[in-house]
Amino acid sequence: MTINKKRRTGLQEIADLIGISKMTVSRFLRDPKLVSEPLQLRISAAIDKLGYLPNKAPDMLSNAKSYAIGVLLPSLTNQVFADVLKGIEIETDKHSYQTMIAHTGYNPEKEEMRLRSLLAYNIDGLILTERTHTAATRKMIELSGVPVVEIMDSVSPCIDMAVGFDNFIATKTMIQRMINKGHQHIAYFSARQDDRSIIRQKAYEEAMIAAGLIPKTFATKEPSSYSLGTQLFHQALKEYPQIDGVFSTNDDLALGILFECKRLNINVPKQIAVAGFHGHDVGQVVTPKLASILTPRIAIGQKSAEMLIRSINGETITQKVIDFPVKYLDGESI
Repeated sequence: MTINKKRRTGLQEIADLIGISKMTVSRFLRDPKLVSEPLQLRISAAIDKLGYLPNKAPDMLSNAKSYAIGVLLPSLTNQVFADVLKGIEIETDKHSYQTMIAHTGYNPEKEEMRLRSLLAYNIDGLILTERTHTAATRKMIELSGVPVVEIMDSVSPCIDMAVGFDNFIATKTMIQRMINKGHQHIAYFSARQDDRSIIRQKAYEEAMIAAGLIPKTFATKEPSSYSLGTQLFHQALKEYPQIDGVFSTNDDLALGILFECKRLNINVPKQIAVAGFHGHDVGQVVTPKLASILTPRIAIGQKSAEMLIRSINGETITQKVIDFPVKYLDGESI
């Protein structure tokens, strides 16, 4: 069964909306400077209103399959998303689908731009990694009619389908494990300040307050790295000298702390407990082994692609949200 994509808005509809010729719209799309500035604004507004998408495959019927899906990733260097992509392609390879990958840099406006380009290639479906989208992004998805799977979160509201895990419960459980081991002055280190980092911060704060403890967050919009973990650690030592534990939004920051503790002869976990998120392999071969939350990235990628392809082929997806369990690795650092 073929998918039933919605018919695209054409140039004539844009022209009719603002009372100009189709040729004028075409000139604008080739180069906006070919029309006057007031007309540029009117055409741009009409394009946004109608959700126009350029078609880079005019020879393809609008209701035909392209056997390609779009995958929008916030980072191309983060091991988390490399694993997710591996899982996606395990499934797409089975069904002879191609993946068209776009990088968003955790930026909703860049996601909108990349999505507009991907949809122009008549893709059959989308896998998105974030939940915060611009109004234009949501409208483009709605008008395209393609199925969508949002990943890495099984709780936040989704456009269509979702595959992930509960970031809030996972974080809260790890903080409780740290508290149960006697740590009371635990800080939270956060980078990027993306949706999932903010969810983890709220979970950390709730767990601390529930235990009668005071939460202390050190956050930055900078990208994660070992060196950033070191920088945040030195800031914490200066501003929060009683600190006896750190929970980091990912393993990169946590490993930076571990390395710096070794350099400063700070005993882990006796003096400082350290825990990360995602359970990367490198954290399990350092000394001490890093406590972390092991997330099933490959399984998430594979399941999201499976659901998407089933939906593309006209199957009814009865379970629209898949919640994967995580595994808690106490390691040797808490």
